[in-house]
Amino acid sequence: MLHSHANEHIATVMDVAEHGVGSTRAFKHEDIIKASWFRCLNLHGLDPTRPQQAVILPHNRLREHQDRLEEFLHIARHGLETLYHQVSGLGYCVLLTDAKGVTVDFIGDLVFEPSLRKAGLYLGADWSEAVAGTCGVGTCIATGEALTVHLTDHFDATHIPLTCTTSPVFNALGDLMAVLDISQLQSSQPKDSQHLALQLVKSYAQHIENAAFMRMFQAEWVLKLSTAPQFLDVKPDYLVALDATGKVLGHNRRAQLLLQGFSNEKVIGKNFEDLFNLKLQELTRFSAGRATDQNVVTLAKGGSILFMIATPPPKVSQPGASHVVTFKIPAPLAALSGGDTALDRQIERAAKLVNTPVSVLLTGETGTGKEYFAKAIHESSERRSRPFIAVNCAAIPETLIESELFGHRPGSFSGSGSKSKVGLIQAAHGGTLFLDEIGDMPMPLQSRLLRVLAEKEVLPVGATQPIPVDIRVIAATHFNIEHQVRAGKFRDDLFYRLAGARINLPPLRSRTDLSWLIQRMLSMGLDDEASVPTLLPETEKLLQVHKWPGNLRELRNTLDYAKAVCSDGQIGLADLPDAISIHEEALIKPSQTPPKSSVASADAALLVQYMRAANWNVTLVSKQLGVSRMTLYRRMKRYGIEVPESLH
Repeated sequence: MLHSHANEHIATVMDVAEHGVGSTRAFKHEDIIKASWFRCLNLHGLDPTRPQQAVILPHNRLREHQDRLEEFLHIARHGLETLYHQVSGLGYCVLLTDAKGVTVDFIGDLVFEPSLRKAGLYLGADWSEAVAGTCGVGTCIATGEALTVHLTDHFDATHIPLTCTTSPVFNALGDLMAVLDISQLQSSQPKDSQHLALQLVKSYAQHIENAAFMRMFQAEWVLKLSTAPQFLDVKPDYLVALDATGKVLGHNRRAQLLLQGFSNEKVIGKNFEDLFNLKLQELTRFSAGRATDQNVVTLAKGGSILFMIATPPPKVSQPGASHVVTFKIPAPLAALSGGDTALDRQIERAAKLVNTPVSVLLTGETGTGKEYFAKAIHESSERRSRPFIAVNCAAIPETLIESELFGHRPGSFSGSGSKSKVGLIQAAHGGTLFLDEIGDMPMPLQSRLLRVLAEKEVLPVGATQPIPVDIRVIAATHFNIEHQVRAGKFRDDLFYRLAGARINLPPLRSRTDLSWLIQRMLSMGLDDEASVPTLLPETEKLLQVHKWPGNLRELRNTLDYAKAVCSDGQIGLADLPDAISIHEEALIKPSQTPPKSSVASADAALLVQYMRAANWNVTLVSKQLGVSRMTLYRRMKRYGIEVPESLH
């Protein structure tokens, strides 16, 4: 049975359905709330007499929403964390949703995790108005306005205990991109108590919006404008981006509203000189080096006075000059690839994150070089002079991993000794903590690690006071960790905290730069280029078609062995380890006589390797070898090679 206050609330909502926003029963509620109720009833078909539990999307669907906003989420994350530190002591959690109302990032107190999840204040929750009814996020999306939806403002009686304060975040084209929300599970205060919360959320939404704008237009002319000069450079009210000809490329929301005025005309594409009483050629004198109180400009419509700083694009001295801005990959990351397209794409993503606080999760098969990749990120960053601490979560005994990671105080447990021990997390202070095989971390320690990441402090075993730590976390796993999350073997909140960015390293068998890798590994440890051994043609062909189940680790071991046993600086088939070298007689059909020529024997071995790697797909192998299918069939017949019966 519904509680009496829920019944009263339903009756009020139904009165709005009958009388519209003029309902006298709902006089305590603002028109924006009553209009939302009306939409919920008449547009979305929601029934207030049937309260609904929060809708939380499954992980795969949530990931789709997050992937669409990947770079924006990296930018917004710092704003969310800073805002959370401002409000967490008051019982708020912080959510960021996409324009469809799906929560794509979340920070909250883990003590209240079950209650937050049940209430929908959690990752993956759908707060669109069509699903959740009148709520902070959904109504913000529907109206484009910052607002508070407090207690009985909510349409669904399930959400009556909540108070939610939201602000929209717009992209540089004027479209709604996200909604920033702070919510409490319950509040005993009137709605007016949320006024300061509303101002705070609006301020941080603008910070995130401006940061995304500056990232997007770092290669263009950027105009910073304010009504006063004092904070113009560090906290401008209005942002406008121009191309080299003076056309508007983008703006923040406040600039859009200022420049379009009451006409609602589109600002994108307009000329600078149509918006401001200033010639484009004069922009260069509005530089950051000039006193801001002298940088006065007036609007073409209305003549309002503003103060402006104009920042030119890199390597451009004046508007109209041509420029080319290229993104340079840091050397440690660039050294990981010889031109493989898939790997280059991941390297480029990582390069954009090297100096951000975004956590990185590296995935890929065992031996694909995840620790090398993590070190390259560290060495490419501003933290490179600080420690890089690698922890293999699978190698440390479960009984010791807690003290190894967090450290301990004297006598805190049996065998701890009389001296304190600094944990690996604290040892990484100022630098990078690499957690390899994170999927093997015991569940109890996952909770403690999550608190370290959220609070940026570590509590050693036996200690009572936490120690602040500044670390960049990179984790790695060869597991499908999302499957572990679904199986209850890994905390989903820790997964999303670690997977601020996910980078998947391709297996060696799919890389197109194998020849480059082989040459690089052959030359490792050799100062004289002339002393680098060479591969005989048949050896190189065999290495090219081997499947490399051990990936880079197997390739490195193979070449180290071959360099050690080869003669005269040449590596032949006989110099390869037994696991790599081919027993030629096993490749030839027993009823056929093996080719007498050693060259023919090697060719037969290589052809079998190609066929096995392609799962005996004749068409694919013929394309790889650059021959017709008939030619390939003739070679197979000549060498006595037949497709296994199981594949017919």
